[in-house]
Amino acid sequence: MTKAIWNGVVLADSDKTVVVEGNHYFPPESINRHYFQASETHTVCPWKGVASYYDVAVEGQVNRNAAWYYPDPKPAANNIKGYIAFWKGSK
Repeated sequence: MTKAIWNGVVLADSDKTVVVEGNHYFPPESINRHYFQASETHTVCPWKGVASYYDVAVEGQVNRNAAWYYPDPKPAANNIKGYIAFWKGSK
């Protein structure tokens, strides 16, 4: 079972993650949405497409743009459509 943890809180927990470029992408149903806030940030990957971001908020602390996902990926990355990955202190 793979877990994403930040500030002692389990943000996501799944045995069905997909690893892409060293990042575990969690299925959308495996995240605890209580800790996620939509971000205005977007980035572009040449082969995956446009990524959207979430800020993660736990007990008053916010980790900006700590999670990202591809809502409409390019065909090569369709296997991670809607899956969420983490960085910036999340384990």
